[in-house]
Amino acid sequence: MGRLIKNHWARLIILSSAVYQVAAAVSCFFWPKIFWDFLTKTLDPAVKPAPILQVINLLFGLILLAWEWPLGFIAGSGIHRSLEARLAFIPLTALAAALIYQGTNAAIYQLIGLGVYFWAYSEGEIICAKPWTLPQRGGRAARV
Repeated sequence: MGRLIKNHWARLIILSSAVYQVAAAVSCFFWPKIFWDFLTKTLDPAVKPAPILQVINLLFGLILLAWEWPLGFIAGSGIHRSLEARLAFIPLTALAAALIYQGTNAAIYQLIGLGVYFWAYSEGEIICAKPWTLPQRGGRAARV
């Protein structure tokens, strides 16, 4: 058995949450509701009459899908290989998802994925330039 590659596992979690976030944003266009409206009504203008949070969540979900799959022009770039950029961006997407009622599960999944990415970062894992590949071990000279 091999070692668990945590950044691949986190990528799958974030991909799942991004799909959920896109679906939640589309759903929120039809049934706009702030998750925290039982505490305060001051956030209601963010979802109706103008769908501000819905658009933000839709964009964040699509960005995460493009980043984690990744799209051809993103694959191999510095932003794609950066764990630090993910650790900075995912809390913002989780916050946006947590604000709408339909996106709370996506926010929870993103926080779990963020924790796994942090675990990978703390163990020194790297993300390869070619998506979904493993880092190559050094040759015979590297093991001496």
